Amino acid sequence: MQVAPLASASSTAYEGELRVRYVWMIALVAAMGGLLFGYDWVVIGGAKPFYESYFHLNSAAQVGWANSCALVGCFVGSLMAGRMSDSLGRKKVLLFSALLFAVSSVLTGWSSSFATFITWRIVGGGAIGLASNVSPMYIAEISPAAWRGRLVSLNQLALVIGILAAQIANWRIAEKMPEHISQTMFAASWNAQFGWRWMFTAVTIPSIIFLAAIPLIPESPRWLVARGKPEAARRILERIGGIAYSEHELQAVTESLSVSTGKHDWRAFRSPRILKLVLIGVGLAVLQQASGINILFNYAEEVYRSAGYGVNDILFNIVVTGTINLIFTIIAMLLVDRFGRRRLMLLGCLGVGLSHVAASFAYRQGLHGTWVLVLTLCAIACYAMSLAPVTWVLITEIFPNRVRARAVSISVAVLWIACFALTYTFPLLNSAYGTAGTFLIYGLICFLGAFFVFFLVPETKGKSLEQIEDEQA
Repeated sequence: MQVAPLASASSTAYEGELRVRYVWMIALVAAMGGLLFGYDWVVIGGAKPFYESYFHLNSAAQVGWANSCALVGCFVGSLMAGRMSDSLGRKKVLLFSALLFAVSSVLTGWSSSFATFITWRIVGGGAIGLASNVSPMYIAEISPAAWRGRLVSLNQLALVIGILAAQIANWRIAEKMPEHISQTMFAASWNAQFGWRWMFTAVTIPSIIFLAAIPLIPESPRWLVARGKPEAARRILERIGGIAYSEHELQAVTESLSVSTGKHDWRAFRSPRILKLVLIGVGLAVLQQASGINILFNYAEEVYRSAGYGVNDILFNIVVTGTINLIFTIIAMLLVDRFGRRRLMLLGCLGVGLSHVAASFAYRQGLHGTWVLVLTLCAIACYAMSLAPVTWVLITEIFPNRVRARAVSISVAVLWIACFALTYTFPLLNSAYGTAGTFLIYGLICFLGAFFVFFLVPETKGKSLEQIEDEQA
């Protein structure tokens, strides 16, 4: 088996060797939750005109509910994730989320009524809520300090691959439908009858692969220690980094958990130190959404249409945004453990903010077409190598072991609330201030976010989770 010497701040306390292939296998399997999250979240954009025709959705309320109902499931799933992962274990919750993805994707795709479609879409949102919590948290808890940033970022990379896969599938199916086709012909077309169904059903294949692969990965050693199973945790840690690594990590985890028992998790949130960390986690979650980048995915058609693009060009531009998102997420994985979390977040906030302000100026001056495309791609590139992956890394790192699951659950639940607020308010802001004014608002929020990161967010690069906890004590 391939091994590599550990090189982190904590490695001076022991001598250990990281089993690279084994650790990457664990992270890749867990990151499939992110891939399913990405595909299931974005696929509705391409299916939208087809299921709207099939279900005869004529009112703005019906259309809006169909597009946003999954957020209800995301929020509920996020709230449930903390308690479930504490009581059942990280591995079982991942297994349950994979099962929900598989079942909900089929039953959403083959719904015969709008009510059934909504019900299973919400269930699918629950799977997203669980996976968005547990996948990055599990990877953080299983990862040696020197590799944790890039391994947790692997979840974001998988998410971006899922988004791009959905965008390509939507583009390839939608381009077969001529723009001038009549509504009657459209309703009778294969896409309106069956195409949108297969868009959703396609999630079943990776879901089944995820289900089959989860038994191959171990439980989180930190959860095992918390449940009074130190020997099981020791065996897993030995397989990850050898005997010395196992002894060091087991001692550090045991000492951090000895402060409190799992029965009093919520009482710990009364501590000013824990409360401050939760507020930082919540602030990071809100900042990631309030930066406005998800508007370029959720409302891409409207943004690019206002820039003068036609339907086919819009669909192609959406695929380009997904490709840029993927490329710069890979760059983030290469930088996060070398460059540092805070520095990437600061550069990201400033880069996205400047891109938004420049896009606002372009809209105001009537510089449409290529100008807007380039500036939106710059914003996505800056976001993909900073706020998108690093937010998840920090949220899974900054909390003490004894409250991590529930603190992450709170932070991610707020993230979904912020996502809903962003999605809901964009049409209102766009109507009140125009596209130029709306992008200016998002730009100013990013600049405020840079101050938040500079003054409140700690640097966690190269430190074990227990080291981070000790420094915050």
